[in-house]
Amino acid sequence: MRTSNIVRAFILGSLVEVAIPKPGNVSRLRDFPDLTFYHFLFANTSLIGPYMEVARRGELLGEGVIDESNVGLGQLILIAIRESKRWQDANPNFGVVALSVPLIVSLSSGRPIERAGVYASKLIEKSTPYDSINFYKAIRIANPKGIRRGVKYDVYDDSSFDELVMDNVNLYRLAEVSCPREMIFCEWLNGYSKVYEALDMLEGFIESEDLENAVLKTFLNLLARYRDTLIERKAGIEEAELVRKKAELVVKGELSLGEFSKFMAEKGDLRNPGSLADIVAVALSLLFLRGYRLEGSFLCKS
Repeated sequence: MRTSNIVRAFILGSLVEVAIPKPGNVSRLRDFPDLTFYHFLFANTSLIGPYMEVARRGELLGEGVIDESNVGLGQLILIAIRESKRWQDANPNFGVVALSVPLIVSLSSGRPIERAGVYASKLIEKSTPYDSINFYKAIRIANPKGIRRGVKYDVYDDSSFDELVMDNVNLYRLAEVSCPREMIFCEWLNGYSKVYEALDMLEGFIESEDLENAVLKTFLNLLARYRDTLIERKAGIEEAELVRKKAELVVKGELSLGEFSKFMAEKGDLRNPGSLADIVAVALSLLFLRGYRLEGSFLCKS
């Protein structure tokens, strides 16, 4: 699998995801006061260079030059987030980067798309506490919303760095602690199950739907099944469950998309399903990597 194809797919996936209007999310038709469509364009296109380095690291792994514990996932995520922040002043893509980096390493090492998620989880399991330190540094740069302070291994407390090393807390252990509050970390643990679930949905919908409707239907179905953890952190579990139930009504045809979109916009960005949007972005990347090309407004296998 060519490096340029992998990087292209992971850049394109995030761009297409944000461009398509979806209830609650930033899109080409909707901005938030502190996060706009253009933040995503600047941030995601800045990742071309960092993702090339990620892919190179995967190639070295596949060639046996480095082993699984020396990939440096934390460092690679940090490099990508630094470059993203260099070109814009918001946090449009931390979740996408955290999901994408291990997958790109896995794919570049020679794993097929179907097995890349499982091997990415293995790479996370083989990471070191120094990967966790670099990951913390990346979080500080991105400064995502809803990060708890005053807890053990506090991201914003410098003493946490020593604690991570002393307690041998690698990325996998961090994910175990963080999974209940952010589904991105659950993906690290379970072989990217929701990403592949979304990928299967996308491939099913594109048989009869254009690109935008296939993405929208995939997003709505995921939102009907799972509470979005970004909404949970910002607005609470009850609010996230209300969003899930409303999405379920849309999928069942009992609530119109327009009514749901209006509901999702009522409280500014509090009902922004950003975690599931990240899942869809990475699933799109894997879809494009399977060789789909755009013909008119539809995707077709090339």
